[in-house]
Amino acid sequence: MKPITRRQALQLGALGGLGVVIGGIGLSQTGLPWGRAMADGELLIEPEVLRSSGGLLQVDLVAARRELTIAGRQVHALTYGGMVPGRTWRVRPGDSIEVQLRNELDTPTNLHTHGLQVSPAGNGDNPFLSIDPGQSFDYRFTLPEDHPPGVFWYHPHRHGSVADQIFGGLYGALIVEDGHMPISRERVLVVSDISLTPGGQIAAASGADVMMGREGDLLLVNGQHRPHMSARPGEQERWRVINACTSRYLRLALPGQRLELLGIDGGHEQAPPEVREVILAPGNRADLLVSMSAGSGEFQTLGYDRGGMGMMGGQNLSGPETIATLTVAGQEVAAPGAALERPSVRDLREQPVARQREITFTMGMGMMMGGGGSMMDFGFDGRAFDMDRVDQHVAAGAVEEWLITNPTPMDHPFHLHIWPMQVIEAGGQPVSEPTWRDVINVPAQDGVRVLVDFARHPGRSVYHCHILDHEDAGMMATVDVA
Repeated sequence: MKPITRRQALQLGALGGLGVVIGGIGLSQTGLPWGRAMADGELLIEPEVLRSSGGLLQVDLVAARRELTIAGRQVHALTYGGMVPGRTWRVRPGDSIEVQLRNELDTPTNLHTHGLQVSPAGNGDNPFLSIDPGQSFDYRFTLPEDHPPGVFWYHPHRHGSVADQIFGGLYGALIVEDGHMPISRERVLVVSDISLTPGGQIAAASGADVMMGREGDLLLVNGQHRPHMSARPGEQERWRVINACTSRYLRLALPGQRLELLGIDGGHEQAPPEVREVILAPGNRADLLVSMSAGSGEFQTLGYDRGGMGMMGGQNLSGPETIATLTVAGQEVAAPGAALERPSVRDLREQPVARQREITFTMGMGMMMGGGGSMMDFGFDGRAFDMDRVDQHVAAGAVEEWLITNPTPMDHPFHLHIWPMQVIEAGGQPVSEPTWRDVINVPAQDGVRVLVDFARHPGRSVYHCHILDHEDAGMMATVDVA
């Protein structure tokens, strides 16, 4: 794979610009005006909850195409249990999750518990499994007793169809609970996007969509378009927000209300800071404490420039959107009490580093226009994904330092399965506080340095770009811990 030149980038920008839809344009790629048959303003509905009991959560998970009403239209969506999103799974550290996945789709699928620190072997979080149409498979995931609490999610991870299946509706929240927090209400908010054909089918991705990473015409939360939430002044709510979009970055804001950041992904803030906005790359999650003040407003994504190819670079590809509306009214109530005491955050910088590695996102020219291939080649270190090749051999129990570099003209979110990452340097500057992530945005022409803890869960898994069209096109690699 050869690196892309500036001239080639300009050529791709000119060729791809005709087929790529930018958020905020008045008409969708299907020709349907925004606002047509939109069921805006309906009350927010949260997914049904499945909760562990006696240390075990048992799930019968059916992946199937079903007809649903989304944004006032009849849609042939991909569903878990006939719903978009699927049920929310709630577990505690030390619990086991047993899932019988039944595939009633017309394509192979599998299951990934995104962010969980569990075994990748056998019937665990194994990305190399493939469950054919009409087949079932029994998964078992066992969380360590000291598994970090936080916001996680589950979705398919069958290489080549990940973006299509998540874009079509296959995703759900997974909460690892902590101690009791005195709050008025907890909300699970799964943000996703989707594009539809006039007949209510999920729109297929074009070559330009794959190159840029598709963004849907409809931005949804819990499968709804711009639903409404209500609260009373003085209430404190805990919002668990998941970015389940295939490519869209979310720059979350809630003007007029006080936001405190409890954590992102499986990491947590020991002293939660007050924030005006929170950026979530695709796959990231946020744990927010919202203190309500009287008034009406919008839960928004403010827009994010994630770069592009040539003439498209610099455009605000992840455009501003309203996610939901909020009304805070009525008699003021007393705040529910002090926040949950946060445990100390461990710091890998106190551990010896066994090895340093550099891992590089790479994009190169594919076979263009009638050449029988794709517009772009995607990979790491000049190689596209090969599930039979091991790209990184790691000694079990080691702490390694990885420099993840991105010489391409667009941002890429880096996701490592199973093993947690501590960010120690971003933008060339050291990160002072212990900061844990499982999805890390690596800006264009920049790099991020992390420490990776391989103390547990030997086995073979993957790291990849969480712009899922890029992953399916080859921007993924394997790591074997033994």
